[in-house]
Amino acid sequence: DYESDVLDLNDPKTFRDLSKPVGALNTKRLNQVKERYDALKDDPEIPPFHYGSHYSSAGVVMFYLLRLEPFTTLAYNLQGGKFDHADRLFTSVESMWKSVLTDISDVKELTPEFFTMPE
Repeated sequence: DYESDVLDLNDPKTFRDLSKPVGALNTKRLNQVKERYDALKDDPEIPPFHYGSHYSSAGVVMFYLLRLEPFTTLAYNLQGGKFDHADRLFTSVESMWKSVLTDISDVKELTPEFFTMPE
């Protein structure tokens, strides 16, 4: 719940359903993922897949923690000595939540590193 002024911690809708991967939380999006998988079954070049990237990776950690060293330098180096385009940088948890519920190519989970400091 990224819209309420006060969170109701007794309301199950406040929390993400951890029984499913983030890519399966939205039924419409899950159906799109399944359709893509089925469409690739007959492709001789591309093996079928559900998700084109991983839920958690070093890149996802750098994405979320870009404004905190050592992740700033790591992300800068990963992008060849520059930062990624501003519209692709992390700006808010709410916007990322909306993205992972609707964008078929976005499966970024919040990583444990988001909630801790590197030291």
